[in-house]
Amino acid sequence: MPADLPDAPTFARPPCLSCHFYRQGAFLFAAALTPAATQAWLFPSPNSGRGVPVVTDPPRLRAKHLSLVGQAPLSQNWERGKATLAWLRGGEGGGEQECAARAPKPALVNVSQVAIRPTEASDAAGRPALTPELLAATGARYSRSNDGLGAILAKVDPANPDASVEAIFRFVDYGHASIGDLVPVALFLDGVSLFLAYYVWTLCPAAGGQESSTRYIRLTEKGLADPEILGIPADLRDEWRARMERSFAAYQDALGLWENIAARDPDAARIPRALQQDTSPKAVRQVARMRRNFGFDRARYFLPVAAKTNVMLLQSARAWVTLCQHLLSHPLAEARLLGDKITTELRLAAPRMLKHAARKEGIAAGIADEFEAARREALQTPLDAEAAPTPYLDVLAPRNVPAPGAAFANDLRRHDNRYGHVGPDLRRTAVRFGWDAVAFAEIRDLNRHRTGTRFCPLVPVGFYAAQDQLPPEAGGRIADLAANVGGAANARARALLENGDPAYVYFTLLGTQFPFERVTTADKFLYEAELRTGTGAHYRYARHYRDALALWYDRFPETRGRVLEGSAEPE
Repeated sequence: MPADLPDAPTFARPPCLSCHFYRQGAFLFAAALTPAATQAWLFPSPNSGRGVPVVTDPPRLRAKHLSLVGQAPLSQNWERGKATLAWLRGGEGGGEQECAARAPKPALVNVSQVAIRPTEASDAAGRPALTPELLAATGARYSRSNDGLGAILAKVDPANPDASVEAIFRFVDYGHASIGDLVPVALFLDGVSLFLAYYVWTLCPAAGGQESSTRYIRLTEKGLADPEILGIPADLRDEWRARMERSFAAYQDALGLWENIAARDPDAARIPRALQQDTSPKAVRQVARMRRNFGFDRARYFLPVAAKTNVMLLQSARAWVTLCQHLLSHPLAEARLLGDKITTELRLAAPRMLKHAARKEGIAAGIADEFEAARREALQTPLDAEAAPTPYLDVLAPRNVPAPGAAFANDLRRHDNRYGHVGPDLRRTAVRFGWDAVAFAEIRDLNRHRTGTRFCPLVPVGFYAAQDQLPPEAGGRIADLAANVGGAANARARALLENGDPAYVYFTLLGTQFPFERVTTADKFLYEAELRTGTGAHYRYARHYRDALALWYDRFPETRGRVLEGSAEPE
């Protein structure tokens, strides 16, 4: 053992200083010293000239280090400690790389199946409780029996319920895929990107569920997905990280600006005067929440679509299988990872459906065709700083309704709330509507309406940053951020799209504008318009649907006043 203790610079910190293996080497090395030497080497005083401590100095760690003294032969601790530290510094086989490989991996997408169990009241009432697949098998027998539930369950062997399930599920492969609709499965998807959550909703329009909202939650850079998981090419990852850092910095900058506006002028946030003057704790909390949400609603456009979110979905096993087929057939690595995770959890609830949850060459080819169409469209479509959200509306009234305006007004006579009665002519009328440019922040919500279909070619056409909401005295900070962060992100994404890189979408932000279109029936269109202009609606939703309603009123002025259009007052 040398007489002189090594200085801290001699045992330079490797990148993995905090890992267990480095600490173990330091502990063993320190244990070979006297208590005083341990104190001096591990915890040098600021004036000792011995550099930085090897480790931090909380009391529990100090006690751990000193307790090691005398627990093993000194020479053994000395040699083992030296070898461990040398290995971690990269000697004898490149320990730093091996240690890095042992370091915790970035948090992956996490999928959890949650089973539904009977309530106490259900148990007390003696109601049956069935596994998801046994529930489906029992329900499927209704098509071949009119004896009722009791008779069907009486034929189920409690000791071997799988026999009944097998007898039914063999028909799935003979064209009776609807049996899979009878298998309810709830999954929680944690840590998916905002973009992938959007894509999942496009494929699961009828699912029940919820998602973490950018309107009510402050997001930080800690919630950014890992580029390796997203499939960002290795040579672009440093650039991508730098752009993401700028995006989150712009979000925080914009959020501070909007919160200051709301604090200086509560009327700008549409906070009722009576509430402003109310000093009760409840009112104070409500005002603070309204100011905060005012900022979130306007700053969120700088958030990257690669930020992570959480989604809960409840739908049939058949719908989950269809989703997996698309995810596993997708060129994005994150989508395929999620498909694998869902398949694993689906095995717990509906194992007999798993053989259908696989990559499908036809789906993969179709996705590739749509991507190529978007790439060609990008080559022909100009990219604006901010594109105009020009609306359009096509209406196909029933052929036996000669005066649709009057008929539609009559259909709304009993319509006293947005869930209220709507007559048959509106329910029979097809409607195609959309906008030339909608920010992805809004598309994510408009995409979740259950009826009809939607079309959104993911070709960036502009960037929206809520500049139309700024008071005149606000200055040009948001405009600078929109150009230097949002516009730059769009330009880079467009270049990658034109070069054929599917990961281009992860360079976009929530303010990136895309064309968006819906096809549904007139009663559902009016419901959406009433919802998206109602209390608590985002101001941008309200703008888009008011523009679409203006086109509707041009065609059918008789319905004005019968449609329950709101003013999007804050909650």
